[in-house]
Amino acid sequence: MKKIILLLQSMLLTASMMANPAYAASDADSNTMNPPKPNLTFMARFSVDLIAPIWELGKTSDLGKRRIIPITGGNFKGPLINGEILNNGADWQTVTADGLAIIDTRYLLKMDDGELVYLQTRGVRYGPPEVMAEVAKGKPVDPSKYYFRLYMNFETASKKYDWLNRAMGVGYAMRLGNAVVYDAYLLN
Repeated sequence: MKKIILLLQSMLLTASMMANPAYAASDADSNTMNPPKPNLTFMARFSVDLIAPIWELGKTSDLGKRRIIPITGGNFKGPLINGEILNNGADWQTVTADGLAIIDTRYLLKMDDGELVYLQTRGVRYGPPEVMAEVAKGKPVDPSKYYFRLYMNFETASKKYDWLNRAMGVGYAMRLGNAVVYDAYLLN
């Protein structure tokens, strides 16, 4: 009985809030207001070196096989940020039974002025099995033949790059032999 009373009280409170003009959107508001449209600004091209051996852990969960791919260096150049990728990160990747690679990287950027920025990317890579087999062999494959996208979050104590703490980026990527190359865009 108490549960029914609490449910009715909750429903009455919700109804009274919706009837209050401060909580309800008018027809005029819903016709004139829209969510903002996405806007992208090119940040930089990243070239991420993957020249160390891959650690294959095997099937660690029902999701798939875990692989740890060391990130051994690289660089990034563009209108918003420039610098080098330090040899201290990895892609903690999971590959599902159907070949979907779930990307989960963490690595450290050293900006061209010496400031440090932590970067985490998450994303997916997939395509037809024959295309992905060629990518896995390190062969050059037209990136339009497979899907490889990332989103990026940054963290830094730098005053100059503090804006990155509140920024989200997206990356359009390709695998080239022992490197991943992606164009990073700031999501405005």
